[in-house]
Amino acid sequence: MTEVPQKAMVLSAGLGMRMRPLTEHTPKPLIKVGGKPLIDWGLDTLQAAGVSRTVVNVHHLAEQMEAHLAGRRSPTVTISDEREKLLDSAGGLVKALPLLGNEPCYILNADTFWLDEEGLNLRRLARAWDPTRMDMLLLLVAPENATGHSGKIDFVLERAGGEVAMPISRAGDSASGFIYAGSGIVNPAIFADALAEPHSLNIYFDRAIKAGRLFGLTLQGHWITVGTPDAIAPAEQAIRQIRGG
Repeated sequence: MTEVPQKAMVLSAGLGMRMRPLTEHTPKPLIKVGGKPLIDWGLDTLQAAGVSRTVVNVHHLAEQMEAHLAGRRSPTVTISDEREKLLDSAGGLVKALPLLGNEPCYILNADTFWLDEEGLNLRRLARAWDPTRMDMLLLLVAPENATGHSGKIDFVLERAGGEVAMPISRAGDSASGFIYAGSGIVNPAIFADALAEPHSLNIYFDRAIKAGRLFGLTLQGHWITVGTPDAIAPAEQAIRQIRGG
């Protein structure tokens, strides 16, 4: 693919339990990091990459999310309402399919972002996307280029790829590999028989691995995840160091 997908899904409906007490009165995507709500880091990246339309799912303190996003003009935002039931990552995508359409689209987690220029990494994903070989293409980050990650390594590449996307598999107990950066390109066709009920994208990762159709591309730049209140200060320090502020 050479053209950037024109639609994206920003996964924003979580309860933010680990972010308490901040999320008792503010939805996690609206917590400010570096002077900007978390969700705006992702939306600004989508705008820089040339994405025109975005779907954002809402659940916890949904009215605040709607009020904030109502002022967004680029990309335009359509709300997928999950007030009635929280659907997890894949369930939220399935519910939003009528809004996303049939073409490949970006997915982004609202609580992770990276520092680059002009939507670089999203454009790189678009260049590397090949629907004849891929069901999903995930953006991956090396641990040394990440701030705030406290979990395990997620995936390993078949071989070093550079600018070339490579098949990936679960890291298992491997001590080396890559973190899932919370973003990628997905073919909506993989959800054709799915129901809008709570379930995780991990199911589809594993199916794609089994079929040899899950690929990864390594991120250029620095990636930040903010999962707890204690993660805000390191995130802001990383932003200052990288941007020289």
